[in-house]
Amino acid sequence: MTAAMKPEFFEFDTTDDFLCLTDPNHPGYKSRYKGFHGGRGSAKSTQLARAAILRAATEPLRILCTREYQNSISASILTLLADQIKILGLSDKFDVQRNAIYGLNGSEFIFKGLKHGIDSVKSTEGIDLCLVEEAQTISEESWRVLIPTIRKEGSEIWLCWNPLHETDPTHQRFIVNTPPNSFIRQVNHNRNPWFPDVLREEMEYDKKRDYNLYLHVWEGQCLKRSEALVFKHWSIDESIEPGEKETFYMGSDFGFATDPTTLVRMWVDEKARKIFIDQEAYGIGVEIDDTPDLYDEVDGARKWKITADSARPETISYLKRQGFKIAGAKKGAGSVEEGIKFLQSYDIVIHPRCKHTIQEFGTYSYKVDPKTDEILPVLVDDNNHIIDAIRYSLESYRKRSQINIG
Repeated sequence: MTAAMKPEFFEFDTTDDFLCLTDPNHPGYKSRYKGFHGGRGSAKSTQLARAAILRAATEPLRILCTREYQNSISASILTLLADQIKILGLSDKFDVQRNAIYGLNGSEFIFKGLKHGIDSVKSTEGIDLCLVEEAQTISEESWRVLIPTIRKEGSEIWLCWNPLHETDPTHQRFIVNTPPNSFIRQVNHNRNPWFPDVLREEMEYDKKRDYNLYLHVWEGQCLKRSEALVFKHWSIDESIEPGEKETFYMGSDFGFATDPTTLVRMWVDEKARKIFIDQEAYGIGVEIDDTPDLYDEVDGARKWKITADSARPETISYLKRQGFKIAGAKKGAGSVEEGIKFLQSYDIVIHPRCKHTIQEFGTYSYKVDPKTDEILPVLVDDNNHIIDAIRYSLESYRKRSQINIG
């Protein structure tokens, strides 16, 4: 790379990771595999395209640009590369054609799809650099053909992707079983100093309304089995604030060695059909003598009634003696399912400080048949300690509501 080009790349990129593509002094520069995965707005594609142009301008390279599905040249990154050539002021060094890009120094950009052009890819020789776009869609069959095709001494494979599922071949190949001589990094919107306000607004909306969607789209996390998730209508909002005359409902679940002891506070807006959760206490390995201190982390814990797991009457008795207005939940046959259905009929709004509540709402799910992938009408008894506490707290409210409806 020439001294004149290097500052231009620095000007665009303020992070270290992408410099592995262009800076010989970067520890990842000599890696055969250079991969970047993450959410929207991280400029992954732009960074790779820009770096490929810079490399091709300084040395004659044969670059294969590929993706799983490319039915036409319009589906390739040719336009992105052409734009970067203009931005970098290198139009006098490249000839941009309809189906290819040629460097005046002998560099060549070739564009091919894998799914319907794998035989053509196999016959492509002398590739110095393979640029893989939307790598999350690459099948295992395509990887098995592509990787040995890029066999020139010193050849490199660059890839970028927005993760989909943990079972996807790209995730398994490059995250779970990372090959040797690899430089793989996660990059998200926070690594892009030019992240536009219009995307930030979309991101904040997703974060409030559908946290799982936010984690996938913007934080680059693999999709959970969203169809199996119990709660779909929940959001995060740091602006929620109870009114002065609010009626609080508090619930507690007990644990010790591996399960947590929890206390959660909420209130209900029946007109809006919303349940607001604004405070939680959560601790693993909490001794019974230390439970009052844990409860006191939640405002009003000694003022308002607490409905708790009735399986621990000795703990309830102790907490009563410590000044808490606590009673065991009635439970009964079908109480879990009834309680969950009741919660599903409301929008749940959670304050971001309730991190364990957020985690459970994003993971609590129905069982899935491992053979058929069918979602079963059976709740998984896991990731539900806060949710159990919420069910307990609203037990009397739910029964009163059913009476009123009846």
